[in-house]
This record gives sequence, structure tokens and C-alpha cells, in this order.
Amino acid sequence: MSKQGVLLVNLGSPDSTSVGDVRKYLREFLMDPRVLDSPWLIRWWVVHLAILPARSAQSAEAYEKIWTNEGSPLVVTSRNVQREMQRRFGENVVVELAMRYQNPSLASAIGRLRDEGVTDLFVLPLFPHYAMSSFETAVVRAKEVASQRAPGMKLTNAEPYPADPDYIAALAASAADHLAADYDHLLFSFHGLPERHLRKADPSGTHCLATPNCCETASPAHATCYRAQCFATVRAFVEATGLPPQKYSVAFQSRLGRDPWLKPYTDLEITRLAETGVKKLLVICPAFVADCLETLEEIAMRGRDIFLEAGGREFDLIPCLNEHPRWLDALENLLRRGLGPCRS
Repeated sequence: MSKQGVLLVNLGSPDSTSVGDVRKYLREFLMDPRVLDSPWLIRWWVVHLAILPARSAQSAEAYEKIWTNEGSPLVVTSRNVQREMQRRFGENVVVELAMRYQNPSLASAIGRLRDEGVTDLFVLPLFPHYAMSSFETAVVRAKEVASQRAPGMKLTNAEPYPADPDYIAALAASAADHLAADYDHLLFSFHGLPERHLRKADPSGTHCLATPNCCETASPAHATCYRAQCFATVRAFVEATGLPPQKYSVAFQSRLGRDPWLKPYTDLEITRLAETGVKKLLVICPAFVADCLETLEEIAMRGRDIFLEAGGREFDLIPCLNEHPRWLDALENLLRRGLGPCRS
């Protein structure tokens, strides 16, 4: 007899703010060839000799600023969402949570699903947009672990959902109060990617980043193009909220290393906006469904400092979807469509 299961997958977090735990997390994350896509020996050298010695302590200090009594905000929020999905689906569908890196691990989550008798597993990465360093690595690794830990389990996965109407409605609802208040400009800040990742993901090899308006030109490449999908989210959000064209812009954050990443860069765009007269800035981060280091420390803290130092006056981060009721409804709908007919 078949039994359905759901696996929600987010990126991950250190187990604590200790330098050792942060170093362990960064090592696993950065040694993923879908994150740093250099040959193994070069990747090992860069990670262990160039990045970890300095960045581990710096990141530990940053995590210390956002850590809660319950632990990592990303993990705590994701766990609460998983519990709510389990409550909604009842005993006939087993809902588990895993992080691509560190804990709760994919191995432990799939092991629990196996022990619960799950035969048909639907994997939903908590990344609305396709990227090989987020959505793809989560799906690929889940399949690898399932083949090892539960070889008889049938596994299917969600597709990216950058313009899914329920996801967009949840984004709009989460931003509604902020957009109704007095502000000058809304900045969409998406996590950045190296430009080479887009070119690698382009099946044609000739479309992505080949022209300035490539994301506005229809192409099969958009199915695996992170940048095009980010812009699709923006277009859908603007249509849903009636946001005037002059009131928003798009940028990309969290770049690492010297290679060119997607532009414009968020920190530079924040400075530009302040210097051109924006006094009240809103920022929204649609690539993240739960607040984390990149939103709470990089944007809400460092981004605010950059804006104020450049002449801005008020800076406000719209929280991620987190446990917003409309997001919980959207996620439930995404899961029900993926599972097909099921009892709950």
C-alpha cells in the first residue's frame, strides 16, 4: 500500500554561532560543486586556504547578531512551517524538513520518511527560483540520498515557482502594510549568482546574458535561468500591487569573490538610491521565503548602515514570507498540486 510524504528543503545554517560550527557549515556549502563550480583541487584550495581562515570568524560574528534563543532563524521558521503543513495534511501525509547543508540533514529526514512507510515522496525546495546552487543541488542531493537510504521510494519534485499566483499573492500580502505607508522607493534584492552559472544553465549556450534584454526575449532557456525568473517575480508582483515603474528597482546581493556576478549589486544600488535623493527606502527579498543571515544581517543591518551613511533617512526591510498566513496557504496549495489527490 502506498503512502505519501513531503520533504521541504531549505539551504541550511550552522548548528551554533561558534567558529567551529560556522566553519563546518561553510565548508560543506562551499565545497558543493554546484556552488563553487571549479575543479575539485582548485575548489579545495580556495575554500580551505582562501575563504575559511578569515570568513569563518566573520560569519560567526554575523550569525551572533541574528541568533535567537531557539537557534537559527532560518531553521526555526522552517521547522514551524513544516509543523503547520503536517497539521494541515494530517496523518495520511508525512511532512518532513531538511536542510541541504547541516541539520536537520537530508539523510535523517529521508530516513524518518522511510521508517514511517512513505513510498511516494514529493520534494519541494524552498527556493522559488531555479539556480544550480540552490534549487538544483537540493533536488539532486535529495535523489542521491533517497537512492541510498530508501531505494524503493518513488521521488518527484516541484518545479520552480517564480510567478506562481499563490506565491505572488503571498508576497503582495506580506508587503501590503509597508506599501501602504509613506516611502520613496522599493528595492527588490535577490540573492546574486556568478554570471557563469547562468551561462552554464543555458541549454542553448547562446541566450543568457548574450544581449541586454535577454530576459525579456522568450526562450526555453528561461526554464533554468535564475535572472529571468527573478524578473518574472518582479513583473508579477508589480502587476498584483499596481506598483508604479518609477517606484522600484532590482538588484542582487551576497556576491563572493572577484568573478562578475549579476548586476546591479545591492550595496551599490542602495548607495546610488540615497545619493539620487531617495530618503525612505523599502527593501524586499523575494528569493528567500524565510528570514536568514542574508536578510537580517546583510540587508537589515549592513544595508541600513550603507543607506544612512549615503544620505538616506529611513530604511525598512519587508520581512520574508516566514509564517505569513497567505504563504502557508500558498505552500499548502503547491504541495497539494504536487501530491495529486490525497486524503487529509
